[in-house]
Amino acid sequence: MTPYESIQLLQKKMNASIIGQENIVERLIIGLLANGNLLVEGLPGLAKTRAVRGMADAIESTFSRIQFTPDLLPSDVTGSENMYEENGEYKFRFEEGPIFGNIILADEINRAPAKVQAAMLEAMEERQVTVAGKTHKMPKLFIVMATQNPVEQEGTYPLPEAQKDRFLMHVNITYPDKASEIEVIRLVRGEKSGKKSEELDDTLISQEMIFAARDEIANVKSSEIVEQYIVDLIFATRYPEKYDEKLASYIDIGVSPRASLGLDQCSRVYAWLQGRDHTTPEDVRAVLHDVFRHRITPSYEAQSERVSNDDIIDTVLGLVALPA
Repeated sequence: MTPYESIQLLQKKMNASIIGQENIVERLIIGLLANGNLLVEGLPGLAKTRAVRGMADAIESTFSRIQFTPDLLPSDVTGSENMYEENGEYKFRFEEGPIFGNIILADEINRAPAKVQAAMLEAMEERQVTVAGKTHKMPKLFIVMATQNPVEQEGTYPLPEAQKDRFLMHVNITYPDKASEIEVIRLVRGEKSGKKSEELDDTLISQEMIFAARDEIANVKSSEIVEQYIVDLIFATRYPEKYDEKLASYIDIGVSPRASLGLDQCSRVYAWLQGRDHTTPEDVRAVLHDVFRHRITPSYEAQSERVSNDDIIDTVLGLVALPA
C-alpha cells in the first residue's frame, strides 16, 4: 500500500465513524500531514472529541486526552519528578504526564490557567517539555488537537495571541445536515448493539506511512505565481488601507509570518490529497479560512457590527485578484 492509499484509507475510516463532518476530517488529516497543531471550535455535542479519537484509533499511535479545568497544574500535563527509595538511597525519577503521546486531545483548552497554557506552548512549539530544569523530548509523531466551546465563557482563560498563533489551523465544526443526522442516529444505535462496519477492516495505519506521506508532500511544488498570491493575501491583512477603507476599519492586527508558512504547507498538503504534485491558487483558497481565522485581530468596529473573521477573510478574497 502506498502512502497516498494509506491516507485515503484513514480518511475513509474517519468518515465512517464521524458522519456528516467530512470537512473536519479533511482538516484533521491536513494537520497530521503538515505536522501542525489544530484548534477545533464548535458547540457542545458536535463530535469534536469523537473526530480526534477516530483519527487516533485508526493509526498505530498512543492517544492522550487531557481535560482542562481551572484548577489544573502544569505537572498534571507534563509530568513531574517523584522521589523514591532504592537500596536505602533516595532518588528522583521523572514520571511522564499525558502530554507524552502521539495524538493529544486538549479538551476545552481555554479553561486552562496561564501556567498550564505556558507548558502547553513549549510542548507545541518546541516539541519538548522542561521539568525541574531537565528537558524531555516528545515522540516523533506528535500533534495537539485542542477543542474549545464558544458558548461557555464563565471560568475560561482566553488563549493569548502567542498561543493561538502556534496552531496551524483553527477549524470550525458546524451542525450536520438532515440526512447526516439520520445516519448519526443509525451509527450510534448500531454501535450500542455491538454492530461493526463490514466495509472497513481493522488494519491500522502505520506511523511510517504518515512519515512517507510527509516526505512526498515535501516534494509538491509551488510556482512563483502561487507564492506571490499567498503573499498578496497576507499583505492584504497587514496593509488593508491599500485595498479598501472599510476593510481597514475592520482589521486591528493582520496575520503573522507563521500564516505565510502555514498557508504554503497546508495548500501543498491539500494539493497532494487531490492527487497532484503541484499547487494552484484554488488550493490556497481552500485552506485560507482555517489558516487565517485565528490570526486576524478584528477591530472594535468589526466586533460592534458583528463582522466575523470569516467575513473579513471573504472580503480579502474578493479584493485580492486571482493570478491569471
